[in-house]
Amino acid sequence: MNAVRTVPALTNQAARAIMEAAIAAAEQTDQRFSIAVVDAAGHLNAFARMDGAPHITIQVATDKAYTAAGFGMSTEAWHDFIKNDAPLAMGAPAQIDRIVTFGGGIPITSGGHIIGGVGVCGGHWSHDIKIAEAGLAAIA
Repeated sequence: MNAVRTVPALTNQAARAIMEAAIAAAEQTDQRFSIAVVDAAGHLNAFARMDGAPHITIQVATDKAYTAAGFGMSTEAWHDFIKNDAPLAMGAPAQIDRIVTFGGGIPITSGGHIIGGVGVCGGHWSHDIKIAEAGLAAIA
């Protein structure tokens, strides 16, 4: 029996690279976003709120990253996952703290392990996804 396992971890350098790439993509739009990058446990590793981004985007971006890291699936996928399951559709968003069930949160993986999540908020969720994907491209 092996009592210890070794798993990859998200570095702060990688988290900042994701955040900076997301900001660069966001600056090409007319919208202002908050970008959060969390580790596998959902703890904040890097964060930026662009000038002019609404204050509520801070919480939503962070919660999108937390949801993506915690469940290992994008927040966009949550909608389809729960839409035809009435107990889950009613219970998950209401009873699981910080869960977000619309796009903008994407898990970060390495070697088949979830090492974190990126969350973006500031535009329509479809725009948030594009900014998050641009951020992830920095470490691909």
